[in-house]
Amino acid sequence: MQNEQSSNPQAKASDFLNPPVQAVQNQTENTPVSPSLPTATAGATPPPEKRFSIKTSGILKIIVGLISVLVIIALVYLIATRFLGGASKEITLNLWGIWEDGKTMQAVIADFERQNPNVKVTYSKQDLKQYKDRLLARSQNDNRPDTFLFHNTWKEVLSEILLPVPESVMSKQDFEKNYYNVIKKDLAPKGAIYGIPSNIDTLVMFVNKDLFSATGSEIPANWNDFIDTARGLTVKDEEGKIITSGAALGTYENVTHAPDIVSLLFLQNGVNIKNLDATSDRAIGALNFYTAFALDENNVWNASEEPSIVKFSAGKLAMYFGYSWDYYDIKAANPNINLQIVPVPQLGDEPINLASYWAWGANLKSKNQKEALALLKLLTSKETQMKLYSEEAKGREFGEPYPRVDLAESLKDTVIYPVVLQAAYADSSFLVDAAGDNGINKELNSYLENAVNSINTGTSVESAFDTFKQGVFQVLEKYGQQ
Repeated sequence: MQNEQSSNPQAKASDFLNPPVQAVQNQTENTPVSPSLPTATAGATPPPEKRFSIKTSGILKIIVGLISVLVIIALVYLIATRFLGGASKEITLNLWGIWEDGKTMQAVIADFERQNPNVKVTYSKQDLKQYKDRLLARSQNDNRPDTFLFHNTWKEVLSEILLPVPESVMSKQDFEKNYYNVIKKDLAPKGAIYGIPSNIDTLVMFVNKDLFSATGSEIPANWNDFIDTARGLTVKDEEGKIITSGAALGTYENVTHAPDIVSLLFLQNGVNIKNLDATSDRAIGALNFYTAFALDENNVWNASEEPSIVKFSAGKLAMYFGYSWDYYDIKAANPNINLQIVPVPQLGDEPINLASYWAWGANLKSKNQKEALALLKLLTSKETQMKLYSEEAKGREFGEPYPRVDLAESLKDTVIYPVVLQAAYADSSFLVDAAGDNGINKELNSYLENAVNSINTGTSVESAFDTFKQGVFQVLEKYGQQ
């Protein structure tokens, strides 16, 4: 990448981004009859020793019989209390989620409780704000969640509470076959599985079809065409104030998913966030390219614009970068907006996309690990995912995008189909805004925000990057990611 070309209004993206038992036979009929024995004289009294023998024999038989009965009762009792008693003891599992609708989740829980009559599940729909901190803190006491949702970038941060998934819940072969490469890389980097995804989402581009039709513009597939299209769709008044913007990039606070967009550029341009020294030129080029949309004399965005999702919903932004869940907010704000979701622009011939998603995990500190894993298995089964998210989608166009490769085609006729199409070529990044935590994601994003703002206020890209690089190193070291 070449930084010095950031001010060139005609610069192109390529300048910046490089056996059964037999019954005993009744023998009565075939057995010879023994000769009749002399019968005792009526009224005759047996000798004393015989009388004693008869009485003693009867008592012994009674005692043996009683002992046998008592032994049997004791054995039955022991078996019942040791084995059946444990199964009849009620267990309570705490399930934490974020996005799942309570009523829909209760249907899944009811299925689990029918299959496990001794287990009761309490579902808690958590607020995303400080969720990770609560998850870690509550895991240290008796009110810990047994099964919970976590962001794909938290696997290492939650290492002290994440329980490895055994073969009985998900075999390595099934995990390898059923899920996208990015999921395998994030949740099972060394073979052991530490979570099973609840969904998959990738950064996509929303376009306003009416604005494109009005100008006869075509949807760009690469960044060079994106630059031209964004400029061509931008309308300014006589004083240069932006009325309609072609795209929202260049600033931070008013660009929804700004860190995700920069992460996408980093990934496509070969930036290694864990080794910025080796890829500094590429990172500088990506930052230069991003901020140029607000700094160039042919700028299409600036810091005074309202949040990009708001402007797109109002029909005043032609191209918006977001995730599948943004569709609901946009449609709620403007039900009549004529939009289309398409893949993001690419830099090279091989597509590279950004994934940000959530997974189900079981708590290593749970007192009921077996049951917690059983719940995890049900939640992530193909049947449950189809039921759960199709139920959530009632009255809407879709639920959460399925994380399973074999369910992608079921979304073919939905507006979010590009989300799962991109998943096959996606990677992940700590620089995303969906995690909503006070840890690694937020801290890294803060350094990125400072870098973008510095560039926008006149600091050189090189100087802003140096500060950003130092901050990134400190955060990654703090969280054991170096």
